[in-house]
Amino acid sequence: MTISMYQASAPVFDKMLENLSAILGKAAAWAESRKIDQVVLLNARLAPDMFALTRQVQIACDFAKGTCARLAGIEPPKFEDNEASLAELQSRIAKTRQFMSTIKAGQIDGSEGRDVKFKAGPREFEFKGLPYLTGFALPNFYFHHAMTYAILRHNGLDLSKKDYIG
Repeated sequence: MTISMYQASAPVFDKMLENLSAILGKAAAWAESRKIDQVVLLNARLAPDMFALTRQVQIACDFAKGTCARLAGIEPPKFEDNEASLAELQSRIAKTRQFMSTIKAGQIDGSEGRDVKFKAGPREFEFKGLPYLTGFALPNFYFHHAMTYAILRHNGLDLSKKDYIG
């Protein structure tokens, strides 16, 4: 049995973004019930030198949409990094999922050997499709998704593995 590049990417990102959205929904309700300003959660981090929760969500979304677009051979959309509430982060997740839904399996399948080149900050990256997906994009996506979970859990939100994996 083989697995397609599409099945290993878009549906995986979509499901995990759905779970991330649910986690942020729980965080909003929890903060409201405890009269905690959402800004506290949005700016929370596990260590002084790591990104805050807002940036973790933004990067997870960027990896999902960017990976699907690059594997499909199209330019990923650019989103402003200006979210200032959990609701706005939810909107970013929804926009990301909506964009990914426009990419069809035929656009990604067969991209194992496709050249993937992009710039992130001052660095330029070059990969073939399969190593890009399995060795770079998925690990980075899961890292930022997990950091969002960990930041919220560390701040007292009652989450479990079921929340993370769905």
